[in-house]
Amino acid sequence: MNAFKEAQMKITLLGTGTSQGVPVIGCHCKVCQSDNFKDKRLRTAAMIEWEQHRLIIDCGPDFRMQMLRAGVDFIDGICFTHEHADHTAGLDDIRPLYFRQKKPIPIYGLPRVLDDLQRRFSYIFTQKNRYPGAPRVAEHPLQPHHTFKIGDQVIETLPVMHGSLPILGYKINNFAYITDAKTIPESTYKALQNLDLLVINALHHKEHKTHLNLKEALELIAHLKPKQAVLTHVSHYMGLYDEVSKNLPNNVQLGYDGLILNI
Repeated sequence: MNAFKEAQMKITLLGTGTSQGVPVIGCHCKVCQSDNFKDKRLRTAAMIEWEQHRLIIDCGPDFRMQMLRAGVDFIDGICFTHEHADHTAGLDDIRPLYFRQKKPIPIYGLPRVLDDLQRRFSYIFTQKNRYPGAPRVAEHPLQPHHTFKIGDQVIETLPVMHGSLPILGYKINNFAYITDAKTIPESTYKALQNLDLLVINALHHKEHKTHLNLKEALELIAHLKPKQAVLTHVSHYMGLYDEVSKNLPNNVQLGYDGLILNI
């Protein structure tokens, strides 16, 4: 844990891909066939570390591999942005962490999202006739512009719109993480101005009903003026990492799995 002291906060992008991941099953495009590790994307998730704490944002179907790759042996909790499978389907894989930590794993999200998890993973949440191999969780329902603490760190929820679906981004100090957004409400827009670091979704180049495309994401970044911005939730249709990177503004970087950002 001493390595964390070099920076106030360490952010690791555990996954930067869309719901299908990259490469996409059966796809023979140049991105899916690329040998560059930066073109291979697990489902979108992030890990935030500070002092003696470690927080995960989203727990998709690649959660197990992401934890193994990052060498994770404990977590302080999981914050969910929304209920879609690419952000939640890995919840069962908290079992080794639960057995190691010997206490329920805190999970945070909108009440609607926690209710959805209860339906889909009922064996985790039930209190009767529990399967002995099931993990336990401690639910923490959140509301938009809600603040909560892990240790001494204050975390703020940021409402954004995933098409017509209200979802959450998260802000810690002068860092914000947003994925799957299409539009940003005015209240959130104000909270995102002049950040040190903004991680935000950019699906590909074409218009999309529920996600920002590259043009929209870059326009938003230009208005918000973060010192640094990183693009995530990237489709194979975006293009090769090396080619796309050449055309980005100086303060914008195309994210990739395993990218570590210190602020």
